[in-house]
Amino acid sequence: MIAQLSGKLAVKLPNTVIIDVGGVGYEVTVPLSTFYELGDVSSDVSLKIHTHVREDSLQLFGFQTNREKELFLRLTSVSGIGPKLAITMLSGMPAVELIPAIRNNDIVRLTAIPGVGRKTAERVIVELRDKLAAVSFDDAEDGAASQAFATEADVKEDTVGALMALGYPKPQAERAVSAAIREEGERTIEAVLKRSLKRLSR
Repeated sequence: MIAQLSGKLAVKLPNTVIIDVGGVGYEVTVPLSTFYELGDVSSDVSLKIHTHVREDSLQLFGFQTNREKELFLRLTSVSGIGPKLAITMLSGMPAVELIPAIRNNDIVRLTAIPGVGRKTAERVIVELRDKLAAVSFDDAEDGAASQAFATEADVKEDTVGALMALGYPKPQAERAVSAAIREEGERTIEAVLKRSLKRLSR
């Protein structure tokens, strides 16, 4: 099993990166919380990896911190939550907010994440509320890294695509991104994604 990958960042897209390790490119699915922390393409990168093996496929899921990886594994242990929905949950709400939401029975916040209905939120709370008391909060969080220059059109297209991958309808995603771009602040994908998600969670 692959537990960690270290190499050069060959491709960087919301929710998907490719890491070049000695000339071999590994495609890794990542939550937005990890995406925000990655450097530019060609920079060095090291991710904690979970290898998900099925009869017909082998998928790699990558995380910046052990805390994210552990929470991902906890989420996938809940009945009805697969790796894709777990990544969506970590993308829709950072671990430092998701863990308290589960501990505090905050169904409203959990069901604001696309794909998480009331029954799923209730299962997560029942099965994980007590177990999450042991999840570590010791991982150091680095500030978000800058990204390579991109035009506003590129940023808008990639951000809308990322929101659609999280389950938001295209018209809703486009409205949120357009409003986020008009706001003051950076025009990077990371910054616009954060502002868009903030608007969508209201």
